[in-house]
Amino acid sequence: MIDIKLIREDPDRIKAGMKAKQVDCDELIDRILELDGQRKELLGQTETLKAQQNKVSKQIPAMKKAGEDTAPVFKQMSEIKAKIASLDDELKKIVDEYQNDLLCLPNMPDADLVPGGKENNEPIRYFGEPKKFDFEPKNHVDLCTSLGMIDYERGVRMAGNGFWIYRGIGARLEWALLNYFIETHLADGYEMIMPPLMLEYQCGLTAGQFPKFADEVYKIGNPTDEGRVHYMLPTAESALASFYRGEILTEADLPKKFFSYTPCFRREAGSYRSDERGMIRGHQFNKVEMFQYTLPEKSDEAFEELVKKAETLVKGLGLHFRTVKLAAGDCSASMARTYDIEIHIPSMGGYKEVSSVSNARDYQARRGNMRVRRADKSIQFVHTLNGSGLATSRVLPAIVEQNQLKDGSVVVPEVLRKYLGGLEVISK
Repeated sequence: MIDIKLIREDPDRIKAGMKAKQVDCDELIDRILELDGQRKELLGQTETLKAQQNKVSKQIPAMKKAGEDTAPVFKQMSEIKAKIASLDDELKKIVDEYQNDLLCLPNMPDADLVPGGKENNEPIRYFGEPKKFDFEPKNHVDLCTSLGMIDYERGVRMAGNGFWIYRGIGARLEWALLNYFIETHLADGYEMIMPPLMLEYQCGLTAGQFPKFADEVYKIGNPTDEGRVHYMLPTAESALASFYRGEILTEADLPKKFFSYTPCFRREAGSYRSDERGMIRGHQFNKVEMFQYTLPEKSDEAFEELVKKAETLVKGLGLHFRTVKLAAGDCSASMARTYDIEIHIPSMGGYKEVSSVSNARDYQARRGNMRVRRADKSIQFVHTLNGSGLATSRVLPAIVEQNQLKDGSVVVPEVLRKYLGGLEVISK
């Protein structure tokens, strides 16, 4: 969440930041300030009454010793106690509304981001050139089907639209990609984490996905405990952002560099447009996620590191892609800045995101109360960053489309061959 001090000091700046993100939060920010004022006023009244209560209670021993009637004093204390209880109830309602409004406020975009939506996204670099074919290229759905790599029909029959089945060499290629990503992250000194795939609500709240986007995540009830609900992991970020929830790290602990392989589950799988057939959008897909906890002054450096790592993975596959700096309005609610690594899908005539690298600054840390004790004993909120490294459901289509041959076979990227027994070409 955003520091309330920033909202108090310069609400117009916060409102302008929200407008840059294409979110109208003027009324929400005004209400937060109003509730903040009511909260402080009620706290002041409560503290005054408690001080009065203490002062009155100290009179009782002397009155008893002097043989004075203490009944009026006890009556006064009872009245004060009732007023305090009433104020506490009112304060709880105010604080609950105040906290909920703060949690609904998106993160501020970094000052250098262009305002507006995806139409203002800026490609900042390209790797390689779009593949040129001297034959009529096929799309990944036809290629994967003819090569026996993916069974789309039975996937839909089993689970509905937005699902598919990897089989044979397709399953092995998917596993090869995951192994390539994992080995690379391990070599770079990242710690591998295998989190639960069902999370409690607080994880989504800390990551900034809840409360606003709770309806976009699969919800699982517990038949033996009707009051308990879990949420299927939409991305490993949801888990990793809560790894140190409620903890205070030391300066020497940071940075913490993690990665996780998980399947991811999303309700909002897309519109199934004709150009998004196959594996481009789905309810379940595999992803390796990178995550860092850093000191505030190191988060820009960490961001560049994560971007470079994601780019290096795609470069290693020899695929054409570009890196795009997102406009403020295309960054997710909880992120201050995001670069997308977008891979070229020839049949679509364009690019699709395979990695989003984002810096949340201290937004998630405030929501999860994750802090660091500095060498001078002061305590600050940490910064959190995340980036896909990578999601496979668009990498595999890019591989088969960019590496296809005239006879419908597909050249295996060199870095993956060792995981496939040296196989160089996938053919019928």
